[in-house]
Amino acid sequence: MTTASGSVDSTEAAQATPAGLERGIDWTGAFWVASGVPPLVLFGIGAIAATVGKVSWVIWMASIALGFIQSFTYAEIAGLFPNKSGGTSVYGAIAWVRYSKIIAPVSVWCNWFAWSPVQAIGSGLAAGYILNGLFSPDAAINTWQLTLLDLGAVKTGLTLRINATFVLGAALMLAVKFIQDGGILRSANMTKIIGISAMIPLLLIGLVPLLTGDVINAHFAERFFPLVPLAHDAAGNVVDGKFDLAGITLIAGGMYLAAWSTYGFETAVCYTGEFKDPKTDTFKAIFYSGLLCVVVYTLVPFTFQGFLGLGQLVTPAVLDAHGAVLTPAVYSGMLAPDIYSNIGVARVMAQMVHAGTIGGAVVVVMLILALVLSIMTSMAGSSRTLYQSSLDGWLPRYLSKLNAHGAPTNAMLTNFGFNLLLLLMSDYVFVLGASNVGYLIFNFLNLNSGWIHRLDRPNQLRPWRAPTWIIAAGAALSFVNLAFMGFGADSYGKGTLLTGLAFACLIVPVFVWRHYIQDRGSFPPAMIEDLELGEGGKAVRRAGIRPYAVLVLGCAIVYVTHRLAVY
Repeated sequence: MTTASGSVDSTEAAQATPAGLERGIDWTGAFWVASGVPPLVLFGIGAIAATVGKVSWVIWMASIALGFIQSFTYAEIAGLFPNKSGGTSVYGAIAWVRYSKIIAPVSVWCNWFAWSPVQAIGSGLAAGYILNGLFSPDAAINTWQLTLLDLGAVKTGLTLRINATFVLGAALMLAVKFIQDGGILRSANMTKIIGISAMIPLLLIGLVPLLTGDVINAHFAERFFPLVPLAHDAAGNVVDGKFDLAGITLIAGGMYLAAWSTYGFETAVCYTGEFKDPKTDTFKAIFYSGLLCVVVYTLVPFTFQGFLGLGQLVTPAVLDAHGAVLTPAVYSGMLAPDIYSNIGVARVMAQMVHAGTIGGAVVVVMLILALVLSIMTSMAGSSRTLYQSSLDGWLPRYLSKLNAHGAPTNAMLTNFGFNLLLLLMSDYVFVLGASNVGYLIFNFLNLNSGWIHRLDRPNQLRPWRAPTWIIAAGAALSFVNLAFMGFGADSYGKGTLLTGLAFACLIVPVFVWRHYIQDRGSFPPAMIEDLELGEGGKAVRRAGIRPYAVLVLGCAIVYVTHRLAVY
């Protein structure tokens, strides 16, 4: 029950009810489910390295440091609602709904469409690892393709297509969904097994090259320094850049894409509604998940860069009569095309551990398991975001259906269909870049919800209370992240930012349908209780105009930084 202070009794909160999610795990279960976040380094390590060059390792370390600071705000607001699942976007939306019915669902929608594509991208990468490991690049199975739709108007060269990667990736997603249908306890047990298998190669990749002399050697200085962004000369060749607007744009682009991976361990609090003791388990889950990510995101990019280096020129750029680049130069090393696409990352990492042909194949298999772990983490977390958003009145009612095992079956089915569509796309880096627009919008709203909850719920018991300076730092970093987005999003294709913003706006008709047509302008009873309405049924707004000022300033930062960006 809810006490006078607004807190929830932990004993009653820990009791499972037939109509709700199964309370079957403690913080270690959430830790193992969230252990799918460290393998997300595989999703962006190649693209970031090929985009920014020698500063890549610094970007990963800076990004995970920012993510760790931000996580403490998430831990506090998650503890306010121990009966809810779905993650920090759900908890943050409750802060914003007092000030705008439209802004609040934007948080949960953006979090979902940012986190859900892990399933498509991870399945595509895993399928690519398998196909490249079994067949040569020019084999028929790797080259056949049926183009369904040309999306060149969105991004040059983008298509919807069916090929072997799609077929195999879809099979992997279907297998993961079957596991998830068994409920959170079965999922947590399965991810614990896979998680151990996945962490072994990542830790080996982070440590072995340091011991074998592949990093600390005669090439160390040239591979890591000078710490300047990448640039190109008039002939299209790679050179050391400067910290001018073009260089700042590249740095921001690296920080922008890294955030999608490094900030992701906040998914550990998606399972608050399924913890046996949410008051103690919530903080432990996100803290220890964050420590694991700090280790992986610091070591792996560093040794990857030290082993590979920028690379050498393979094919010079082709220029037209006016000196414009028609075909970019092709390089080896971190700048190689298969490194940018991330498909070739597994091959390089297998070489990094010096395990020979058979051992290298085992490493690739274990990296595939790491990707499967990420898919499981995403499917579990994003489906619960949809489920809780449906219960709270943000999204359509059908998403709140549970199966006999207490798993949100309709939400997982919706996730599966959405990701089948994304899996058809020919450029997964673009998918990642566009979805990250949603993630940083969610990040902005939720980091600011920390201080809004402090003002509007001053007396509510907090199982864990973050230091005030951490809440302030999180709010400040929310604007920094928007600057990364404005400057850097289009580093991964012109139209990336616009595509992400357009998809974010799709929540408006979805919410209007649910709230004003299905629910006739009223929230479900449970949501009304969470709003803690005052006298006359009106929500107390102690923050005044400050939330609106924050929104205006955030929009201005994105607009100005995007105008300043030089690509």
